[in-house]
Amino acid sequence: MAAAKKIRVLIVDDSLVFREVLRKGLSSDPAIEVVAVAVDPFDARDKILRYQPDVMTSDVEMPKMNGIEFIRRLLPQYALPVVVVSSVNAAVFDAMKVGAVDFVAKPDLSSVGNVETFLRELIRAVKIAAQAKVMTAEAVRVDRTVALKAAGAKITSRIVAIGASTGGTEAIYRVLRDLPSDMPGIVIVQHIPPVFSRMFADRLDKAVPLEVKEAEDGDRLEPGRVLIAPGDRHVRVRKIGDSYKVECFQGDKVNGHCPSVDVLFDSIAKEAGNRAVGVILTGMGYDGAKGLLAMRRKGARTIGQDEGSSVVYGMPKAAYEIGAVEKQARLSDIAQALLSTLD
Repeated sequence: MAAAKKIRVLIVDDSLVFREVLRKGLSSDPAIEVVAVAVDPFDARDKILRYQPDVMTSDVEMPKMNGIEFIRRLLPQYALPVVVVSSVNAAVFDAMKVGAVDFVAKPDLSSVGNVETFLRELIRAVKIAAQAKVMTAEAVRVDRTVALKAAGAKITSRIVAIGASTGGTEAIYRVLRDLPSDMPGIVIVQHIPPVFSRMFADRLDKAVPLEVKEAEDGDRLEPGRVLIAPGDRHVRVRKIGDSYKVECFQGDKVNGHCPSVDVLFDSIAKEAGNRAVGVILTGMGYDGAKGLLAMRRKGARTIGQDEGSSVVYGMPKAAYEIGAVEKQARLSDIAQALLSTLD
């Protein structure tokens, strides 16, 4: 029986020390082969042509051309999945916007434990990226003549929950930007590292018609407000009269994640029943599928992103296959599908 084909990886980073950390770390996994390293985007371009890698890791801050501009120029010509490896910096979201599949935060190299954790996350991200669909900036540009109709009266007793993973930061932005400012309260779990969750919330707050913030324990869900789960806390919802508040808490990983979409969806099934809408977006794995099914069984409306518009059709597929998804929609149509459930 032939051996499984290894994932061929190109590493792009201007730091010699960090290139070696990446090379040794990725090569330690039997499913991955580092075929080349590059010091800048121009070097990388030549090595993409020569070695034809399956996945590229790229820094953001590099000489000659930054990683964001490199990805923006590269992907229309070569549909190569890119995992951004960067220091804690909001620029990673710009990289996602132009088509990067995922990002992993650079560690403090003085801490062995931090480096080991980082390499585990990077290996996981590379394996997911190898299965991902590359969405270039041009590919995701769609007609935005979306009718931003009002969400309607008596919305304080309604609640919307959204779950996403790989590819989710851009997908969430594209849903929220097409929603009206008087939407029912929205709570979101995106699989994302700590610190980046606050950056993500702050970035969305400036870019969409709704108020967006990283959730804090005790925050209330209010019309026009979106709460993003912290990157290292589960979030669940409690009903208080006709409104809802969130509880943020540390806990074991569920389905390999903290925060977990299932933890959120299960709480909403219990607390909101048929007053809720659940949305599951792009992501690897099955987190959220069972929780979305619990929501649907309690009378909630449920929406899943379709395969064609998903960077990774894992979580939406798992939910669809167990009957948790009432309606599948392209990413560009999810905002309207969500609004239609509020009629």
